[in-house]
Amino acid sequence: MNRNPVIPYILIFVFGIGLMFLLSFKGLGDMDELANEKEGGTETEQVAKAPEEIYTGSCVGCHGDAYQGGMGPALKGVGDRLSKDEIKETITNGRGNMPGGLVKPEEADAMADWLANIK
Repeated sequence: MNRNPVIPYILIFVFGIGLMFLLSFKGLGDMDELANEKEGGTETEQVAKAPEEIYTGSCVGCHGDAYQGGMGPALKGVGDRLSKDEIKETITNGRGNMPGGLVKPEEADAMADWLANIK
């Protein structure tokens, strides 16, 4: 049995060339879609997050999972200490060690209402 040692290399070469052409055609198809998005042709609708989701994603690390505080102050009863406008100002612009911009401005009203009602 005398096998030709070049055959595996030829097969890999043919497979690689075929894969390269396949991916090139895929890229050409995506090129039109990307150009359309860049021109603003396709709009994606952003859904506002629920305040609980925002809290879980941005606030739990400092204020705790049960609003008990930690690095940041406790949030239980924050509605008794601050007005909704003060809460909104704090979550939008920051205060003390808390950085601003953790909550998008369009979500700040809902977040302030939710925080004011935590007991």
